[in-house]
Amino acid sequence: MIPYDKREGKIWYNNELVDWSDVKVHVLSHGLHYASCVFEGERVYDGEIFKLEEHTKRFFYSAERMGFEIPYTLEEINAASKKIVSIQNVSNGYVRPVAWRGSEMMAISAQKTKIHVAVATWEWGSYFDPKLKIEGIKLNISKWRRPAPNTIPWDTKAAGLYMICTLSKHEAEKQGYTDSLMLDHEGYVAEATGANVFFKDSDGKLHTPTPDSFLDGITRRTIIEIAKSKNIEVIERKIKPDELSNFVGCFLTGTAAEVTPVSQIDKFNFKVCNTIIGLSDNYQEIVRKRKAA
Repeated sequence: MIPYDKREGKIWYNNELVDWSDVKVHVLSHGLHYASCVFEGERVYDGEIFKLEEHTKRFFYSAERMGFEIPYTLEEINAASKKIVSIQNVSNGYVRPVAWRGSEMMAISAQKTKIHVAVATWEWGSYFDPKLKIEGIKLNISKWRRPAPNTIPWDTKAAGLYMICTLSKHEAEKQGYTDSLMLDHEGYVAEATGANVFFKDSDGKLHTPTPDSFLDGITRRTIIEIAKSKNIEVIERKIKPDELSNFVGCFLTGTAAEVTPVSQIDKFNFKVCNTIIGLSDNYQEIVRKRKAA
C-alpha cells in the first residue's frame, strides 16, 4: 500500500488546491500535541459523497464542541469536498475533512492558534476483508472503556477520542481477532473501535446500545430507518455483556464498515442471517442509487 504522504494529486488545504506531497503540518502544531483536532469520514459511491450535508454539519458541531470555529461556511466545505472528489476522479472511495489548531501557541491554552482545514480523498474499497464481511468478523472485548459523558466531548469526531480505539484494535489483532467490542464507563456494551453495533434476537428484533457516551453514527441512523421501513423492530437500550448469549445475530455499522456481519464476540457466537444480509443489500441499494432517487 502506498503511504498516505506519498500519494499523488491534490488536497484542498486552507482554500487552496495543493500538491499532495506539499501539504505539511508543523511538528509543533497544537492539534498534534493536545489532540485539538476534529475530522469526518465520508464514503464516495459512483462519484457522489453519501450524506455529505449530514457529515459536514457534524464536522462543524465537533469543532464547536472543541471550542474552535472552522473559518469557512458549511457550503464552502461541501463545495470543497465535491471539488476534490472531482479533481481526484474518485469513483468509489473515501473523503477525509480535518480541522486542527496550528502552531501559534504551544501550551494547554490555544486561544490564538490559527484553525487549519484540509479535505483529502482517495479510492478505497472495503474496510474489512471482503471474505470476512461474508463470513462475519470476530471481536474480542476491550479492556479499555468509553469514558463517562461528563469527561469528554463524547458526541464528536475528535481525534483524542480514538486513542483507546487504536489501543483496543491493536490488542485484538494481536489475539487473532479483527476488531474489538468496547464497553462504556458503566460496563454496558457501547460500540466497536470505529463502528456502532446491533444485535438480532430470536424473534427478529434488533437491539442496539443507546448512544449516550459514544457517537450516534450516521450509518447507524440510516440502518435504523431501513429496518423500520421493513417492519423490523429496533430497540435502543442498555445492553449487558452477559446478554450476548441471548442474541443469534450481530453486525456493525459505520461509514467505513458499512454493514459488516459479526460471527463472534469473545466466547459468544452469531450467525450471518438473512436479516443482516438483507439490511446490507438495502444499504447498498440506497448508497448506489442515491443519484437517481
